[in-house]
Amino acid sequence: MEDCGRLDEKIFPNGDVYIGKIKGTLPHEKGKYTWSDGTVYEGDWEGDKITGKGLIVWSSGAQQYEGEFSGGYLHGYGTLRTSSGCIYRGSWRMNAQHGIGRKEYSNSDIYEGLWKEGVPEGSGRYTWNNGNVYIGNWKSGKIDGRGVMKWANGDTFDGFWLNGLMHGSGVYRFGDGSVYIGTWNKGLKDGKGIFYPTGSKHPSLKKFHSPLNSDDNGFLLNTEEKHVAPKSRVKRSLSENIPVIGRFKSFRQISNRTLSLDTNWSTRGPAQDCLCNDSSLTLPHAFDEDQPEASEKSTLVYEREYIQGVLIMERISECSEASQKNKQHNKFSVKQVKKSSCVDIFGGQRSYYLKLNLQLGIRYTVGKITPVPAREVRSSDFGDRARIRMYFPRNGSKLTPPHCSINFYWKDYRPMVFRNLREMFKLDAAEYMMSICGDSGLRDLSSPGKSGSIFYLSKDDRFVIKTLTKSELKVLLNMLPKYYRYVGDHENTLITKFFGLHRITLRGGQKVRFVVMGNMFCTELHIHRRYDLKGSSQGRYTDNDKIDGNTTLKDLDLKYEFHMDKKLRESLLKQISLDCKFLESQQIIDYSLLLGLHFRAPENLKALAAHHGSMQHQETSPSGDGELLILPKGLVLVAHEPSVVNTAPGPHIRGNTLRAYSMGDNEVDLLLPGTARLRVQLGVNMPAQATRKLQEEATELELFEVYDVVLYMGIIDVLQEYNVRKKIEHAYKSLQFDPLTISVVEPKMYAERFIKFSENKVFPNTP
Repeated sequence: MEDCGRLDEKIFPNGDVYIGKIKGTLPHEKGKYTWSDGTVYEGDWEGDKITGKGLIVWSSGAQQYEGEFSGGYLHGYGTLRTSSGCIYRGSWRMNAQHGIGRKEYSNSDIYEGLWKEGVPEGSGRYTWNNGNVYIGNWKSGKIDGRGVMKWANGDTFDGFWLNGLMHGSGVYRFGDGSVYIGTWNKGLKDGKGIFYPTGSKHPSLKKFHSPLNSDDNGFLLNTEEKHVAPKSRVKRSLSENIPVIGRFKSFRQISNRTLSLDTNWSTRGPAQDCLCNDSSLTLPHAFDEDQPEASEKSTLVYEREYIQGVLIMERISECSEASQKNKQHNKFSVKQVKKSSCVDIFGGQRSYYLKLNLQLGIRYTVGKITPVPAREVRSSDFGDRARIRMYFPRNGSKLTPPHCSINFYWKDYRPMVFRNLREMFKLDAAEYMMSICGDSGLRDLSSPGKSGSIFYLSKDDRFVIKTLTKSELKVLLNMLPKYYRYVGDHENTLITKFFGLHRITLRGGQKVRFVVMGNMFCTELHIHRRYDLKGSSQGRYTDNDKIDGNTTLKDLDLKYEFHMDKKLRESLLKQISLDCKFLESQQIIDYSLLLGLHFRAPENLKALAAHHGSMQHQETSPSGDGELLILPKGLVLVAHEPSVVNTAPGPHIRGNTLRAYSMGDNEVDLLLPGTARLRVQLGVNMPAQATRKLQEEATELELFEVYDVVLYMGIIDVLQEYNVRKKIEHAYKSLQFDPLTISVVEPKMYAERFIKFSENKVFPNTP
């Protein structure tokens, strides 16, 4: 009978007491354990661990948990009531809130939704005690992703968030009915947008967002939003996975493994857990300032452009005119998609399947090649037989998992070479897989060029995946041995970083080739302007009606010159020259300098605008003459401190920290007051002044517009060989245009023109 369990009482030397069933020397089924400090557990046991359902009450009596346990942990469904007055009902995993749950805070705030490892993550609804409500996505305890915030005063924001701040596109609807549609960057308006005053007709918000459910006010019920997120990250109330009793080997060890759970949970959990409650959320004054007085039947709209929350341009137009522009923009976007040569193959569901196939294949390849012992690449690693092939049936196989995509064949080119390239660029294999193959998936990008290629962007913006033609694939494979040696010898190279080369073969034999590259614009700063510069002029401009905030402009659209520190300029031009010589040796042409500009908004801009009386109400463009004059506010270069700035490697990071002449030829960081401190590298976080000469008539005085900018750049499109087809194209265009102005010229001339254009037009010497 003893083996079947007996009711017994056991008193330990330290004062702990157990009353319940015992099997052998261990607790069994039901029992009550009382610690010497007064903490009591009563419930199920399995062997030497608390497992099943039970109730634990801490010595204070004000904190208790009732629910499911497993192996000594809170695990399953249960309710925790804390001494601070917080109540959590929901799922647990290993002492942490995990899964679906509802938490009532001591100040009456309520969160209900998904949790992960003790903090809100996923979809959830947070209701503040002052009436503010947020519904949408969370990440690591902060509002992050898509969501909606509705304030008690009637204001609503529907859009995207990052780390608790509005970030990306969104629609802000004021309580009086006025609406602003635009983009935000870290909580500040940044870029172009349209303000619709009260009473004016504005486009349906369904054009910008497509919620599954919404109320009459347009408040999304299945997405996320927040105006001012909790500034403190939500702390795990059970921050350490400490078993309730412990993994002891004998029943007697219970007395030696006594926990003061009251101490562990009350000091590190509920007290700090309530930090996520922010009942002081109020509408920032910046939004109130945006609302001009308007009549009840206003037909005017305000087209605006902001830089970091500062209004720099405004144009008043009729509502119908702005609506027509939106329609034209939408039509243009549709035409861009139709240009893609792969749409017929990958439209609709096929695009989803293609991205899923990519993730499955890359996960398989990296997982297979990573365990191989590190070694130097051999000549055979560049050969045709250096490949990994695998068939991925929908139902899975002995070597592949089942999946919800279509059957496909996978081919990975030169796996050992690209594995070593990733290690050379200091990319961790696990981070690489998580970035591309994580649950968040890949995002579609519109093609900025005429190639018709499909572009995908990883969720964390670190990697760009692009489709290649068969000829581009061959060029890269032929160039790979020299490329491998070149990037190994020149860590500061501006040439695109390649991380993987793959092919997917679908049903019917359709083949799609992909290359994984580093995203040159992976930065916490917002890129306000993008340029694709080749050094040629024939056809190198963009039609004004096709320009928006995301347009990549061309050579003739560039009206600025960029002046930078003498040493920085010298390092940049030297590397451009080296890169061009390498591409020339590989008979490559048609490459571009991809240049991104982040404009700094000077603090005195509003004062300047007030001094001039009012904002200029006339249409402007990135290269127009109607922009408001902006006075420069110097970017600050400071001595490099590795312990202060982020020195982690990344797909866009290039080599060493640069040295500046103005800092005594020492390594430098870029200090952006109130924003960040950034490590200055070649093509990354490079400070400069963008100047543009203003055309003034009837005066001999030269006037310039001067902007402080941070530059990001790299050399892209390096897979076009000067082959027979390009030679014929050169001969044909030379008969129509000046041979020096066309893009297609022989490699030596292309490199010389590219270098000269960079030295004299883009980065001229400071007078």
